[in-house]
Amino acid sequence: MFKKSYRLRFAGLVFLVATLLVLPVGARAEMYVEAYLGGVFPASESFNFGATPVPGYTYNVQVPGRYNPAVMGGLKLGTWFVKEGFLGFNYPDWMKYFGFFLDFSYHRLDLKQQQASYREVFFGLPSQGQLNFSSEGTAATLAFMFAGRYGFFPDSEVPFGRLQPYVAVGPALCFITQRPRFNFVSFNGPFLTDDMDLASKSDVALALAAEAGLRWMALKNVSLDASFKYRYAQPGFTYTLSPGGNGFFVAQHDVSIEPTLHLFSLQLGAAYHF
Repeated sequence: MFKKSYRLRFAGLVFLVATLLVLPVGARAEMYVEAYLGGVFPASESFNFGATPVPGYTYNVQVPGRYNPAVMGGLKLGTWFVKEGFLGFNYPDWMKYFGFFLDFSYHRLDLKQQQASYREVFFGLPSQGQLNFSSEGTAATLAFMFAGRYGFFPDSEVPFGRLQPYVAVGPALCFITQRPRFNFVSFNGPFLTDDMDLASKSDVALALAAEAGLRWMALKNVSLDASFKYRYAQPGFTYTLSPGGNGFFVAQHDVSIEPTLHLFSLQLGAAYHF
């Protein structure tokens, strides 16, 4: 699991920038640009948040973590390491099975309204209740993917093969926003409760991306692509809760929400090769 630390993020950024600097020199063979559209289906993953706003008073909220499916759009810019193509180099023949691509995608990342459990302890006396929790958000991902492929059905126009299954894996940066809202349904504790509509917060999380797909070379320079993608990330957001009129937030304090994201998606695309 990725630990959220600025040192880790900085190291990831250095690695990714170094990769970009290498690309213009050594990876310009059989390049392609692709546009794709698909659907994202985040897995449910529960998370909790809470705090101790004053000594002797602690609360915790447990959220089921159910997300809405979303439409996703994206672009890829990639290359295969072959001798032919735009500014190709004299690579060894075995390198034609390997390549690299940049993948940028964007989609909504909303938590549907769901009932969460609330529990507090006030000087050793436990109380509990239920609240409705939801959140609006977005996710933009920039992935740096190292790929391998194999070719079937070669012909004179596409010697490598018209059908090209491929797999890819690599690090990614996820730019994520979330704006939580919640209102209490029931509560049997000593404090009255406030509904909360929190400000939107953003985070940049280092992520892992993996993809498997099938590419069909419809023409020498045009291909169709169907793929399955998985992304894993652990963003973190810190919100400041302020006491309301009769609210149970008896002192202004910060809470951190750190969901674990498992993002699955299916997409179809079309690419131009040059």
